[in-house]
Amino acid sequence: MNAAAFPPSTRAGPPGPLSGVRVLDLSAYIAGPYGCTLLADQGADVLKVEPPAGDNLRNYPSTLAAESRAFIGVNRSKRGVVLDLKQPQDLAALLRLVREADVLVHNFRPGVPRRLGIAHEQLELLNPRLVYCAVTGYGETGPLKDKAGYDQVLQTLTGMCALQGKRGGPPEILYGSVVDYYAAALVASGVASALFERERSGRGQYIGVSLLRSALTMQSARLVWAGDEPLDIGRDMRSGGVTGIHPAREGHIYISANTAHFWAALCRITGLDDLAADERFDTVKKRAANAAGLLTRLHAALATRTALEWEALFGDEVPCAAARQVEDMFQHPQVLAEGIVGDLEHATVGRYRGVTRPIVFGRTPGPEPFAAPTLGQHDDELKP
Repeated sequence: MNAAAFPPSTRAGPPGPLSGVRVLDLSAYIAGPYGCTLLADQGADVLKVEPPAGDNLRNYPSTLAAESRAFIGVNRSKRGVVLDLKQPQDLAALLRLVREADVLVHNFRPGVPRRLGIAHEQLELLNPRLVYCAVTGYGETGPLKDKAGYDQVLQTLTGMCALQGKRGGPPEILYGSVVDYYAAALVASGVASALFERERSGRGQYIGVSLLRSALTMQSARLVWAGDEPLDIGRDMRSGGVTGIHPAREGHIYISANTAHFWAALCRITGLDDLAADERFDTVKKRAANAAGLLTRLHAALATRTALEWEALFGDEVPCAAARQVEDMFQHPQVLAEGIVGDLEHATVGRYRGVTRPIVFGRTPGPEPFAAPTLGQHDDELKP
């Protein structure tokens, strides 16, 4: 590694709130890498360090010939180098990077970093200002601490799948890696908080983010157990009745009508004015308890128009959305107006459209995003 072990990137555009912060991303899959991407979105200079075989997410099924769609989507705005930390020269190169870094993120199991020579207490001696974030499956202690953790494993363990399934039916997975992505948000917020605290104390610190904590934190409204109630009670957050996805003449539409105002508007627009005055349906609980007859009437009314037509008719008066495919988001007028999706250029895939700016900052919007690196793309720039 050359004398300037961590030379700054030359990203175009205005600074972000984290511009000048140097991040070493040693993590793989989604939670750690996307947490680092969220830091990069805010201007941080993120260097993705991969083993010779690469992040395993590169091997996930994809219809793209040159690269994994998942890897590209999770690792934007990073430079990339290959280091084999089991080789002394590559470990020495990483340690030189650590001396100049502000943040290091990894998702090794708790016992691995010490064996590699990169545990927090080891790196703290090299760089006391280092913010060190470890992403684990189950945390740092306890009987499961050394187990590998994966999104859907934690969903199943923590009751998410049981509650996602229909009443009386089998558990169901929530697709979309929701635990991983929430853990990524915890990584980004935890790192940002530690950097803020470092400005006061001058010292870095250890941050622990686990998929177990992520999965349970997401369910904080369910995980309330009062001392005078039985443990086995109803914890389902669904209000039932009208609120949910319903069939239309063509397609499906989600409707939320939990307030008296929205319920009255729904009845008026669908021509079911008599239901608005019916005391059997004048509260959310009553509508849920008497859902069978109510939904028969509602579905008959919704069958007269398509989901998109109902969405337009309801407008601002009834919270709703016609069910769409994710592909529709590339051209959705609200998505375009917000600039959430933009054009990027990948070294092998070429031009593509993807998420670019998840957070809006008025004064420091941040530099222009760029595509995820190919394996070892910046070795020549960052290695001798």
